[in-house]
Amino acid sequence: MTNIAFIGLGHMGGPMAVNLVKKGFSVRGFDLSPALVSDAKGAGVTSCASLAEAVDGVEVVITMLPAGKHVLSVWQELVRTVPAGTVLIDCSTIDIESARLAHEMAAGAACPSLDAPVSGGTGGAAAGTLTFMVGGDADVFAGAQPIFEAMGRRIILCGGASSGQAAKICNNMILGISMIAVCEAFVLGEKLGLSHQALFDVASVSSGQCWSLTTYCPVPGPVPTSPANADYMPGFAAALMLKDLKLSQAAAQATGAITPLGAKASELYNLFNQNGHGERDFSAIISLLRDQAGEGTL
Repeated sequence: MTNIAFIGLGHMGGPMAVNLVKKGFSVRGFDLSPALVSDAKGAGVTSCASLAEAVDGVEVVITMLPAGKHVLSVWQELVRTVPAGTVLIDCSTIDIESARLAHEMAAGAACPSLDAPVSGGTGGAAAGTLTFMVGGDADVFAGAQPIFEAMGRRIILCGGASSGQAAKICNNMILGISMIAVCEAFVLGEKLGLSHQALFDVASVSSGQCWSLTTYCPVPGPVPTSPANADYMPGFAAALMLKDLKLSQAAAQATGAITPLGAKASELYNLFNQNGHGERDFSAIISLLRDQAGEGTL
């Protein structure tokens, strides 16, 4: 499979499409934004003026879109347009029900399909080091492996249809909760007169160690590559974290799972976004905790 259509060329999709080109795939790109199509064209992606033009003659279609409603809208058109046997892969992060419906649409058109959301942010998309969490048939997954390997470092088959989305939702609920916990610890440490470096040096080699601390430390200094050292430029925007936490809570409600910390994390990120910080990195939520502590709220 060497001819690919990539639909959705934003902050994640654009670099992913470019990495496919770098690995020798022929990639036709389409996005509703002409500027994004132009950017991708400059990096070797063949620009297309419509979805139909992008998918003409390709063997694989990859979508990277904002939400479930966008994926279902595009896939409805895809299944009417592409021939049977075309592999459809969705790398968006969407709700479980939409993922299942997308697989059902593909199956109705005799098109193999995979849900394959990613972890790693814009940096991972640019560097080709993303983690793919994949749901779908094992044989389809095996055939698509070289495509995933061109864009990522870790590719994990999580189970059947929608299992990739399930894994992504659960993982990002952990991430949202753990980032708040790390931020709370630094705010408390500040109140106690503890330096950021001292707390990091202890917690990073003790039982408090986690990715939100050692890779994405929410204060400047201890981890020079974290967004905290660049005025919290994302990275992974707080608005996207809120989206994922809302997906986790919708899934929890649908299944009867009890996720009190996930619910509280969703509440805090919702407040952070309402205060106008949705475009900042999600680790910047430490500022909300500092502000609210000063006001004696939360």
